[in-house]
Amino acid sequence: MRDFTEASLKTLAGARSFERGRGYLDAVSGVEVGDGWITASVHGTERYEVELTLGGPGGLSGDCDCPYGLEGNFCKHLVALGLTVLARPESLPRQRKAARGRAQDLDGWLSARSKDELLTLVRELIGEDRQLRRRLELRAASARGDLAAVRARIRELLDIGPFAQYGYVEYADARAYADQAGQAVSAIGALTGSGRAADAIILAAEAMKLLAQAVESVDDSDGWLGQVGAVLADAHLDACRAARPDPGELARWLVGHALGEVDDGLTDVDPLDYEDVLGDEGMALLRKLAVEAWQGNRRGWAEKDLMERLAKAGGDVDAVIAVHAADLAPDGHTHLVIARELDTARRPDEALSWAERGVREARDLAAVDTALVDHLCDRYAQADRPADVVALRRDHFGARRTLLTYQQLRAAARAADCWPAEREGALALLRADAGQRKQGWYGGPVLVDALLDDKDVDAAWQAATETGAHDRQWLTLSDQARATRPADALGVYLRLVEPLTKQTGNAIYEQLVSLLLSIRDCHRRLGSPEEFTGYVTALRSAQQRKRNLMRLMDEHRL
Repeated sequence: MRDFTEASLKTLAGARSFERGRGYLDAVSGVEVGDGWITASVHGTERYEVELTLGGPGGLSGDCDCPYGLEGNFCKHLVALGLTVLARPESLPRQRKAARGRAQDLDGWLSARSKDELLTLVRELIGEDRQLRRRLELRAASARGDLAAVRARIRELLDIGPFAQYGYVEYADARAYADQAGQAVSAIGALTGSGRAADAIILAAEAMKLLAQAVESVDDSDGWLGQVGAVLADAHLDACRAARPDPGELARWLVGHALGEVDDGLTDVDPLDYEDVLGDEGMALLRKLAVEAWQGNRRGWAEKDLMERLAKAGGDVDAVIAVHAADLAPDGHTHLVIARELDTARRPDEALSWAERGVREARDLAAVDTALVDHLCDRYAQADRPADVVALRRDHFGARRTLLTYQQLRAAARAADCWPAEREGALALLRADAGQRKQGWYGGPVLVDALLDDKDVDAAWQAATETGAHDRQWLTLSDQARATRPADALGVYLRLVEPLTKQTGNAIYEQLVSLLLSIRDCHRRLGSPEEFTGYVTALRSAQQRKRNLMRLMDEHRL
């Protein structure tokens, strides 16, 4: 109990979740206290079931079925339950003591019943609780060694029918279905524990297929079925480790599963996890089958993934490269992947060759993977080849004339001490583009942005005047040129204000006031403050119904 305090709740949840939990105190209902646990429902976006565990090995802990809680976090709903209980500190010890007493009384009462009385009680419960009946039927079938009966019960548990409307399990019922599917997986795990691991292998494989079919018709937004699938994969591996099936049969099954015979995204069975079960013989066959599958479909995603994973696990870099080289992307991305693999393997000359090949073989340098260009430039720089860095940046800029590629060319050329000449050529290309299109590339004429980035405001202003610019660029130009060209900047600000006066909204008002402050500064520099006073007076008269605008102008003394 000493670990159950507001301070411990805040430590577990973090300051943000703790404060948010305070706002959910009125949403807590159905509090039930046991000896070492407290449960309740908390109404948030949905109704969530929460449970605090008291006095466990790790101290205070909790579980909640909200999305954040399912990720293993101590959420705001747990905080709300904890604070609710702590608000009545005198009652908690009494409630825990009462829970212990009830448990002891129940155990004593059950111990005093005869066999016939207990059977009668169990039969009554089975009649009232369908889930309990199914669990016990599974246990009975398993104890009899009745594989057919166990299989039938598992099929029932994985059937979406009782939860589906029009053949689909909606979000509200997905949790209940996942709980039922989890019972099937638990039954499979229990078979392994009772010495029936060989049967568990068969049923786990069948359950994977059934679950794959079911997931297509379930809204699993919260990932409940994903958790069931992960547990099912573990159950299959545990059964294989216990039963030690034929390595050849297991290898064939693993390859088939990896290549999509069960394409559900839920039971992520990793063949490499089975290495201890397969042994040398099974792993050799696994690799052979994987190679054959890949050779039959070199562009298949599953085939490539399986081959790559096996090759990496075996430290076979050349095999990894062969997998990628069989399906090279036209933008050079695959060349980059290969280059990085070779770099990791400490084969830098081959890595550089592949990177260069990727740029050379790209169908369109404008569409080449920019990460490949960056990678190759980094390697040239490390090898003290600045001229090659500049040449590549120049070619890339020539094919893809953007502000970023201009900046990258500038950085490379400055490092090589040749920027003036490179700048002249780059600006010539941008001027040609601007002259041909007037509005340049998407996002505004690159020429203006490049000159602004060079801090060449006068040249940028001239370019904007001659070839056009977007309002964003005109605003940037005016802000930078206001000190030396106040009259020109004033004309821009006045033009930009006009459309804003016809709009409403606080964001618009903030833009408008910012422009007015700039206009005032221009008039101050021009020695005409009285003109600004007249302009603002007329503006206030026309906009007086916009209360938030008037308030904002008052705050800035406009």
